[in-house]
Amino acid sequence: MNKKTAYTILWVTAFSIAMGFLETAIVVYLRKLYYPEGFAFPLKMISNDIILTEFLRELATLIMLAGIGIIAGKKNIERFAYFIFAFAVWDIFYYIFLKLLLNWPESFLTWDILFLIPVLWTGPVLAPIINSLTMIFLAFCIIWFVARKENAVLKWSDWMLLIIGSLIVILAYTQEYSLFLLSQFSLPEILSAKNKNDIIAFSCSYMPEKFNWWIFLTGEAMHIIAIFMIVIRNKKIPAPK
Repeated sequence: MNKKTAYTILWVTAFSIAMGFLETAIVVYLRKLYYPEGFAFPLKMISNDIILTEFLRELATLIMLAGIGIIAGKKNIERFAYFIFAFAVWDIFYYIFLKLLLNWPESFLTWDILFLIPVLWTGPVLAPIINSLTMIFLAFCIIWFVARKENAVLKWSDWMLLIIGSLIVILAYTQEYSLFLLSQFSLPEILSAKNKNDIIAFSCSYMPEKFNWWIFLTGEAMHIIAIFMIVIRNKKIPAPK
């Protein structure tokens, strides 16, 4: 790996850690306001403008992480690698800073709200950390092969495994909450803006009970298989002289 690549990785890492701290700071403020006794399910009722702000903040976070990936990489495959690397470092350090500032989570199996887009994602803290470590490994594999040779590629089969695996992981995070909502509201009612206050109020009674590790690990296994295929294939391609 050349000095320029190492320098890029260093600054993408620094950017992602700083973003992780900003994310933590916002959560610290929100928890002081809404959960002064400490965060726990069920959720507290918050105003619609705060919900909208949180939704837009998460969208802005994704744009910023994608932006650093686009700036850091020269090729599309590199941009993808730096994006997932930045996302993973940001997510891991978010939890590190939460532990340092609030002594939370209590354990790797503590439940957390992971995301809001397009619906509530919940799961034990361990699950997104596993995802993040997998993303870092994939990102380093891609960055290493791109730095070593000009013709490093991801085939359509790799992309299919990564995409389908990601969708399965998302299902693991959103399945229980989605079924909870559908037990009270129909899909048209959920999509309609008319019942949003009722839906928000009902959502606040949600208590996560069981994370489907089998679904999650199925998605993770697809990611690992894709990484294995990428490594084996690119090792066989000789580096240009």
